[in-house]
Amino acid sequence: MPPCVKRLPLLTLLTALSAHAELVDRVAAVVNNDVIALSEVEARAAPDLQRLRGEPDAAKRAELRGILVKRVLDGLIGEKLMDAQVRELNIDVSDSEVDLGVDDVKRQNNVDGAQFEQLLAQEGYTVPAFRQFMKKHLSKLKLVNLKVRSKVKVTEEDMKAEYNKVSRDELQDFEVRARHILVQVQPKATPEQAEQARLKAVALMNEAKKPGVDFGNLAKTKSEGPSASDGGDLGFFKRGVMVAEFDKVAFGMPIGGISEPVRTKFGWHVIKVEERRAMAAKPYDEMKDVLRERLARTQLEKYTEQYVQELRAAAAIDIKL
Repeated sequence: MPPCVKRLPLLTLLTALSAHAELVDRVAAVVNNDVIALSEVEARAAPDLQRLRGEPDAAKRAELRGILVKRVLDGLIGEKLMDAQVRELNIDVSDSEVDLGVDDVKRQNNVDGAQFEQLLAQEGYTVPAFRQFMKKHLSKLKLVNLKVRSKVKVTEEDMKAEYNKVSRDELQDFEVRARHILVQVQPKATPEQAEQARLKAVALMNEAKKPGVDFGNLAKTKSEGPSASDGGDLGFFKRGVMVAEFDKVAFGMPIGGISEPVRTKFGWHVIKVEERRAMAAKPYDEMKDVLRERLARTQLEKYTEQYVQELRAAAAIDIKL
């Protein structure tokens, strides 16, 4: 599965760039006895901060930066509070549980060991670092299961209401089949390196638009993404499956159209839409399990956020920003 597909919820949390040296010792917040350094906030927010550099309006760029930093800091505060609860309750995760978690990520993304290491490297991580992250992630899941899972209740009426909503939405929408050529931009790339990658993508776009050029063959030889071996073919996908920047362009193009280079956190994409087809909702009985899982996940996220807010209310939090 290509990296632009939104099937890496864990990897998206891992992207981290080195913060500027002068920020290392600044404190962003103190949560009880835990300190969150500004460098930690900057590292977590780095991919989005890098994209903000393209905003020409300095005032808007500063406003968006402030919103982003606050959102990331709020998330880190929640993580610190949950980490403290994990320690207090002596919640542990075994190596075998970590193995299962890592295998599940590979399976969800349809990658083998080498491809998995490549995806991690694109995010600036090693396998041992990811395993450590996975251990912390699984410990939080255990905490959530212990504290809020029992509140989750999905009824037959809930599922039928969701099915009716999904059916209406899908009857009015379509899915597309697309190919893409990816020019990777590494997480630690400088603006100059990102621009060089963009120029390379522009050259590939121009080549793809030449009469008689087979886009699939070009992607097979020039794309730097996992789908290169398939000629960049991503198959059919619905709205919301791909990352937002990719999704917006793919669903706004005509059949046969070739896009200008599109920037995502993975690099620059040149996209070609091959087909478009109307969507038809599956029968309710076929969708029940998916609907139940979706509604349960939504409830779990809501109750988890409530739990974190309860922890915040009982904690001593000093925000320095």
